[in-house]
Amino acid sequence: MEKERILETLRFVIDPEIGVNIVDLGLVYDIEVEEDTVKVEMTMTTPMCPMHTVITRQAKSAIRTRFPKAEHVNIDLVWDPPWEAEMMSDEAKQTLGWG
Repeated sequence: MEKERILETLRFVIDPEIGVNIVDLGLVYDIEVEEDTVKVEMTMTTPMCPMHTVITRQAKSAIRTRFPKAEHVNIDLVWDPPWEAEMMSDEAKQTLGWG
């Protein structure tokens, strides 16, 4: 399991309110892989995001599906640094009409 493959897997996790994947939204801050454990550090667009449970559950499921040897998948929500629209990829900005 390499970080880039996990990142590509997380591109299939779509924020249901925004309609853009969590990687292009800039929500994924870090990925650590150690033996049978994957740890993803990510945030939400706002601490009050009502979809945080859905998004984190989908992220965990996507990783477990693609990497069945990952016995432990931890999704850690962090709020520092706070998410800003500038963290989005150019593609996400275009999709949302911001670029």
